[in-house]
Amino acid sequence: MKQRTLAGRSVSAIGLGGMPMSIEGRPDDRSQSIATIHAALDAGITLIDTADAYHLHADDVGHNEELIAEALRSYGGSTDGVLVATKGGHERPGDGSWTIDGSAKHLREAAQASAKRLGVEQIGLWQFHRPDPDVPFEESIGALKDLLDEGLIGLAGVSNTDGDQIRQTNEILGGRLASVQNQFSPAFRSSEDELRLCAELGIAFLPWSPLGGITNAGGLGDKFAPFADVAKEHGVSPQVVCLAWELALADVVIPIPGSSRPKTITDSATAADLELSSEEVERLSAAG
Repeated sequence: MKQRTLAGRSVSAIGLGGMPMSIEGRPDDRSQSIATIHAALDAGITLIDTADAYHLHADDVGHNEELIAEALRSYGGSTDGVLVATKGGHERPGDGSWTIDGSAKHLREAAQASAKRLGVEQIGLWQFHRPDPDVPFEESIGALKDLLDEGLIGLAGVSNTDGDQIRQTNEILGGRLASVQNQFSPAFRSSEDELRLCAELGIAFLPWSPLGGITNAGGLGDKFAPFADVAKEHGVSPQVVCLAWELALADVVIPIPGSSRPKTITDSATAADLELSSEEVERLSAAG
C-alpha cells in the first residue's frame, strides 16, 4: 500500500471508514464486520476512522469503537502501525437523530470514554466531530487543545469545518492541527476550498463519504459517465477510479471509504496503485 503523511506520520493512502458497520443497515453478523476490518489490514490499510456516535441505540454508544478494538486484538498480524482515528461531539439518542454537544465538559468525557473502549492510554487521532452552534467554537477547540497538551490524544483533528474554522483551529493549537475530515466526493464538492487550504497548510484532508455519486457501478447515470469510462479503460471499478481521482487532487488527501464487507474494502484499497493521467484527472474533475 502506498503511503501518505498525516502530521509527520506515515499511513496508508486509503483508509477505512467504520460507520457502515454500526449505524442503520449494519451487518447482522458481527463476524462480518470483524472480517471486513481484517481484510482492510490484509490490504495494507493502516488508518481506520470511527466515532463514538457510530451506533444505533442509546445503550450501545461506541459500538464501532469496540468493534475496531476487538478486530485489532484478534488480528493475526502486527497492528503496531495502525492509526485509529475517532471523533467526539456528536450524540445519537437512539431515535435515529444526530445531536451535537461541543461543550468542553462533554468533549473531555467523550475522549476519556473513547480511550477506554479502544483500550488505549492515548488515542492516536481524536477529532472534534462537528461545530456546535450553541457553543463558541473557540471553547470547543480549547478543549481539544487541552486534550492534546495533556497527552490523552496524540493528534488532533476537526471535522465538518470551513476554512475560517480550520485556520482558527490551527492557530489555537499552535500549528498542530493534524487533519480535517469533510464530506467530499464527485457528487459533493462544496469542500474544494477546504481541500486546497489543507494542501496549502500541509494538513491531511480526509474525505468522508468519498464515493458519493459512485456507489453503484451499474447506475452512475450520464452525470458521472466519465468515471465509468475511465474505469473500463483501466479494467477496474468506478469506485476505484473515484478514489484514485481524489488522491490525485493533492498529496494531503487520504480518502476513508466506508465499508461493511471484505470485498468492497479490498477493492477500494487498490485505488492507491492506480495512476491516472493528467488528462484523466481533468476529465473526471469536469464531471458532476
